[in-house]
Amino acid sequence: MYEIITKSENETRAIAEKLGSMLSAGDILCIFGNLGTGKTVFASGVSKGLGIAEHISSPTFTIVNEYMGKLPLYHFHAYRINSNEFLDIGGDEYIYGEGVTLIEWPENITDVLPPEKLEIHIDYDSEVIENRKISLNPLGHKYEKLTQNFLEEIK
Repeated sequence: MYEIITKSENETRAIAEKLGSMLSAGDILCIFGNLGTGKTVFASGVSKGLGIAEHISSPTFTIVNEYMGKLPLYHFHAYRINSNEFLDIGGDEYIYGEGVTLIEWPENITDVLPPEKLEIHIDYDSEVIENRKISLNPLGHKYEKLTQNFLEEIK
């Protein structure tokens, strides 16, 4: 697990933008975190890195929002669904599609997600509440390499 501390929403968004610019078709990002920790802020940075100009919002009630940039972004919000519901709406088709899949609240559907993915855990910094601790857990060689390249870029 690799950790990054950001000190503002803008810094969180900028870090995510850099990551977004490094993503490729088929990449899967799973974002974990409590309410208000910045999952959607992170998603908006990823979208900007993918060249998406429109405003990103949390797909709380629609479950998935699709955005077009240099690659499609499939932004899922799995807070209110389970694995069967995810599959019923074609979630697996998105995951194995031509875009980047970003899932908020992936803990509700882990049993249907591929074993290789990049887990991103966002938490409040225990010392300064405005800061965020972003932990990257790459699962699989592809995501280990992506994470190493990303960390080199943000040094």
